[in-house]
Amino acid sequence: MSKLKNIIRQLTENDFNNIYDLLMESNASKSAYLLKYFKEKKLSDTKIMEELEVNSNAYYTLRSRLNEKIEEYFVQAMESPKADILKKVSNINNIIYTKRQNIVIATLKKLEKELTDYDLTNELVGIYKNLKKFHINTPEHYHYSQLYNKHIAFTLALDKAEDLLADYFKKFGHYYLTNDQSTKIELGLIAKEIENVSRLYASHRMNVYKSALCIFHHLYVDSEYFPENEKSLDDIFDKIDYIFITYNSDIHYHHLKIVFDFLRFCYYNLKEEHNRAEIYYADLNENAGIFMSNYSFYTFPVFLLTSKMQKQAEITDPTQNENMLEEAKSLFSLFEPDTDDIPKFTTYGCYRALGYFYAGKYDQAVKVLNAVLSELNAKKYIEVQIEIKCLLAMQYCLMNEHDLFNQLMNSLQRQIRIAGKENLEHLVIFTKILRVSISDNTNRMKLAKIKIYVSKLNLESVPMFCIFKFLPFNEKVLKSLSEI
Repeated sequence: MSKLKNIIRQLTENDFNNIYDLLMESNASKSAYLLKYFKEKKLSDTKIMEELEVNSNAYYTLRSRLNEKIEEYFVQAMESPKADILKKVSNINNIIYTKRQNIVIATLKKLEKELTDYDLTNELVGIYKNLKKFHINTPEHYHYSQLYNKHIAFTLALDKAEDLLADYFKKFGHYYLTNDQSTKIELGLIAKEIENVSRLYASHRMNVYKSALCIFHHLYVDSEYFPENEKSLDDIFDKIDYIFITYNSDIHYHHLKIVFDFLRFCYYNLKEEHNRAEIYYADLNENAGIFMSNYSFYTFPVFLLTSKMQKQAEITDPTQNENMLEEAKSLFSLFEPDTDDIPKFTTYGCYRALGYFYAGKYDQAVKVLNAVLSELNAKKYIEVQIEIKCLLAMQYCLMNEHDLFNQLMNSLQRQIRIAGKENLEHLVIFTKILRVSISDNTNRMKLAKIKIYVSKLNLESVPMFCIFKFLPFNEKVLKSLSEI
């Protein structure tokens, strides 16, 4: 939020007027007025909402759309040297057939330098292909043949790095849901492989891909792992910042910046430096829908959802119970989770269900959880299914649907025996809490027993995918469970 205001206040008069006019012409008058209010620095957020006649939810959406419009304006207005170079490359055949040989060679060498500066390997292959032909009768033919072969190999290596990155996060999704130790070993091997590939070629693009994977691996899989020749995560982040600043006209980097903002957010959260994490959270939040949809090949956006669930669990003000539900409606209005991406589909479903739970709309939470369960492979993800069924059973408790609750608990007991109680002790304790809540004991006795179980539950180690980390066993929830 503060970043958007700062950007607007730094706009030149010409840029401000152009953006304002574009918004008005596209019938986005409220966004135009919001731009004006931010520029003038005179009104508080509350006053702006009053002036625009919008609620906090609509105001949040307006800010997000205004941010997107400003980004689009600068991307379109930006004079891109890279685009000019690519245009020249596309015209190279015309030069080859119409200009004298010395002019062609000079042009090719100039393009070689420019393409090297932008790390455009695919286009360099074509340049070297032509340079080696034009030097076929000179000793330089060998030199350009070697460069051609090198860039062919590098193009394949870059493709491999991108594939490794996507494969890593696909496997991590499986590890996140199952805690499978053989998958953890595979993740370590992929981290080493991308290091080996990047070591063969001095390329800033390769370094960006390697860093995205290695930072994440250190944070969530193996804290003892560290990329070779790196001193700290802060140093890696600084190097990536330098690359992004140096190649600020690269549209690919313009979009990948959010990946490293996300990694910084995760890093500072894990270090419990929450004030620093919040700086990146605000920007991530404004782009949450598109980040969840389009960035699974470069990182694990699911953790943005888990952070939201954690934030809601820590809120003690009962007037804020509907925050997550309203946020889901505004941030993810256009987001459609892919049912083939089980980790994302499952976590997003739980995020929505918890939003309904906090808002007291238990029947809606039941619908969402049943939809998630219908897509889960029970044999492959039995522990995940048990987790979700336990949350579903809690909704039945709170709805006083005792018959549905008892049916589900019988199914749960069988599944817990199959999976092994020793691996699911936190869920065994949770089912005991639910059974106490529907027992015939007095409310006072129920509350006392539930508190004992909750204290035991807090001592249990839990897997990475665990919905109960995001349930607030506060006085209100305990009272609700004891008065069923």
